[in-house]
Amino acid sequence: MKKVLLVSLVFLLTACAGAPVQQVQPTPIIATVLVPVSAPTEVPPTVIPPTAEVIVVTATSEPATVVPPTAEVIVVTATNGPATVAPAANVPSGGPIPIDNTLGKGVFVNLTMSSDSLTLRCSPREITFTATAALPDIVDALLYYRIVDNPAGLYPSEWQNGGKMKGDGNGNFTLVFGGDDVDENLRLDKAWLDVQFIGLNKGGAAVDRTQKIERLITYRKDCQ
Repeated sequence: MKKVLLVSLVFLLTACAGAPVQQVQPTPIIATVLVPVSAPTEVPPTVIPPTAEVIVVTATSEPATVVPPTAEVIVVTATNGPATVAPAANVPSGGPIPIDNTLGKGVFVNLTMSSDSLTLRCSPREITFTATAALPDIVDALLYYRIVDNPAGLYPSEWQNGGKMKGDGNGNFTLVFGGDDVDENLRLDKAWLDVQFIGLNKGGAAVDRTQKIERLITYRKDCQ
């Protein structure tokens, strides 16, 4: 009987020793970390678009005065006496009257006359004509004229030689034509003075001439 119990005890111990031991897994510990977040206290910078116009106003004791870019600024300095206003610059009146370059026909340019009227006994009694040669062959210039009854314009005279123009050697010519330079047989109480400029070469031959410059100048024997 003792042997049976002993054998049973041995088997029991052997069975216990051979059974696998189950390991207990450790329970994971989850740590919660609280990070304090503070609210922003700085104001974010203001971004100005590139096309925006920035006007900076500086506070002073007096309101700022805005002057437009195109405004004319007049500075007045206070003095004990009254302000003195400088008179405007005198602009000379009159001056040469240009003649359309198309009438020069590519022969002369910069045609001018000092007046659009001419008289025999009153004022103005002279007209100064100027012209610049547009062709290199022109070394001299002549002024031709004719008289046409005004206002009908039915009886133009023949063209007359009004004289050789004075040159400066650079192609510029000038002539002073007086009321008494009109042929005495052609002088009318009221008429048109038509003119034409002729360019001459070194040999004195005509190179070319302008258009007939008509009805731009009034001619009178007496005052109006």
